Amino acid sequence: MPAKSKSQQKAAGAALAAKRGEMKKSELKGASKSMEKSMSEKELHDMASTKRKGKSEHKSSK
Repeated sequence: MPAKSKSQQKAAGAALAAKRGEMKKSELKGASKSMEKSMSEKELHDMASTKRKGKSEHKSSK
């Protein structure tokens, strides 16, 4: 599933890094913390690797 915003993509990247052991899980905050627990490494990779062009900074609340 692709990221809907840049901030969602960044959170997925941080969660992926923690899942791979590249950063400490204790450093995660907010969305990235819950993403790390609930999503697989493949799901996080797919979300983090979404192209940024045309993405808003934050997902709109529509």
